[in-house]
Amino acid sequence: MQVRRRQFLIAAGVLLAAPLARAQTAPRRMAWFGAGRAGTPSPFLDAMRAGLRELGWEEGRNLALTPFWTEGTPEEAERLARQMLESNPEIIVVYGRDVLTVQRLKPAGPVVFGFSGNPVDAGVVQSFARPGGSFTGMSFMSLERVGKRVELLREIVPRIRRLAVLARPEHAGEHRERAASEDVARKLGLEVAYVPIQAASGLDGALQAVVQQHCDALVAFPDAVMLAHSGRIATFAEQRKIATVSGWGGFADNGFLLTFGPNLYDSYRRLAAYVDRILRGARPDQLPVELPRTVELVLNPRTARALGLTIPQSILLRADRVIE
Repeated sequence: MQVRRRQFLIAAGVLLAAPLARAQTAPRRMAWFGAGRAGTPSPFLDAMRAGLRELGWEEGRNLALTPFWTEGTPEEAERLARQMLESNPEIIVVYGRDVLTVQRLKPAGPVVFGFSGNPVDAGVVQSFARPGGSFTGMSFMSLERVGKRVELLREIVPRIRRLAVLARPEHAGEHRERAASEDVARKLGLEVAYVPIQAASGLDGALQAVVQQHCDALVAFPDAVMLAHSGRIATFAEQRKIATVSGWGGFADNGFLLTFGPNLYDSYRRLAAYVDRILRGARPDQLPVELPRTVELVLNPRTARALGLTIPQSILLRADRVIE
């Protein structure tokens, strides 16, 4: 009788433990939220997935990743953000302007961001060292590299005298980026023409202002809106023999003379470390906001030839990527 009773208890214990075991091995739920289109490759999502795999997180085994792609108006993005929150993810990764979309909805759970602006100025976190809430991640606005862009442009094009600063004032931290650019420009003896853009629809007028103010060089502050229109800016500038620089490699891919700034692929890969630590128990307010750990210099010799320029060999040797 005792043997049968023991066998019964063991069997019952196994049955009771089975649901618990399944719960313990259930994949962790993560949402990816930001600009893009379903079915279209996303290098940034691919980068973060690669980082997650390195840290032991595999989709279909211990991670369930659901992407939510935003397109269209801010109202449509907010509707999708509400839908995303209703899916009850354990952690959200959001990037670009949609960081502010998600922030407005005040999600209860942890949020990891990749943000082109200054998250303190945007009110997303209290400080870099102490985020103070459910949001943490990376800011791609590295002010010490802003001036270096202008220096590199002047090194390639010594003749430039008047620099246009093309920027969107509503981009969080824009005033800091502007001050850093103007400070270096003055030290180099360059005049500066500040050309703000309130919306993408104002780009044509802004470009005409660049010509009217006799600028022979242009720095575009990098954000998603500028990147989306970077090919148009580059074509305009090339036609008028204006040398161009910005902060993300995609601008050079689209025709800018050069870029110097964060390696975005590596930066998004780094976001996986935040996801890993939070899923293992860390609180977002314990994880300081980081700046990118790797930078890249990208050159476009085709644009240089169109402008009648020769990129010095010393700069070519320092380039991380050369577009031909």
